[in-house]
Amino acid sequence: MSRGTTTDWDAKRYDQLAAPQERWARGVLERLPLEGTETVLDAGCGSGRVTKLLLEKVPDGRVIGVDGSPSMIALASETFAADDRVTLISADLLGLEAGLLRREAGIDSVDAVFSNATFHWIADHERLFARLFDLLKPGGRLVSQCGGRGNVADWTEAILRAAAENPFAEYVRGFEPWNFYGDAETAERLRGVGFLAVRCWLEEVDAVRPEDPRDFVTVVGLAAHQERLPPELRERFVDAVIEALPQPLELRYIRLNADARRPE
Repeated sequence: MSRGTTTDWDAKRYDQLAAPQERWARGVLERLPLEGTETVLDAGCGSGRVTKLLLEKVPDGRVIGVDGSPSMIALASETFAADDRVTLISADLLGLEAGLLRREAGIDSVDAVFSNATFHWIADHERLFARLFDLLKPGGRLVSQCGGRGNVADWTEAILRAAAENPFAEYVRGFEPWNFYGDAETAERLRGVGFLAVRCWLEEVDAVRPEDPRDFVTVVGLAAHQERLPPELRERFVDAVIEALPQPLELRYIRLNADARRPE
């Protein structure tokens, strides 16, 4: 089974559909104590919707936004073109290190790492946490939320069912780009790379009932599959996923929260 990928997204459509992700991010931001002068890494900044919220919390600081999707960074660059407090970097989070940060942003470390709705697209959480630990200043905090164990179970089951059918199976059978981990294993990984004051928990949030289920499913959940499929099969695959989903569509989201601190 192939797991984990760096995927490009339809950034403009995702940005239009990302109201639930922004709503959840506001709650996550409340867990991040900031005085207003810090430099914060937005790990998986996407189109920049949540980057704006971060900027409001650091009026005398700056935000470094990193995303593996070139189209997301391009759209965010349009938004923040006139704001010198924002540096945007197109990079895989697993490849983010001090040298790259120095070249792109002129710094070696950050005061805090924030991430929302991103880590479940990354398979190697141990390596991810080690990278983020190395980029944090002593005493720096990590605050994140992503999909956790049990997240959108009906949706993922429908995708796997459609992917096992012909003519799609040749390209996407067993392909799972999402990695919905549990709280205990996540806490163990964080402690394993050196984090202290680790707190992880799973949380069920309000269900999402998309106004346009086909558009939402395609843009938010199937980008990685679409990249693997030939163009002539992409719409047919969306049809197969929609047919396998219970109707009316109601997506049950389980979020994995993680708070941790690098030692002084």
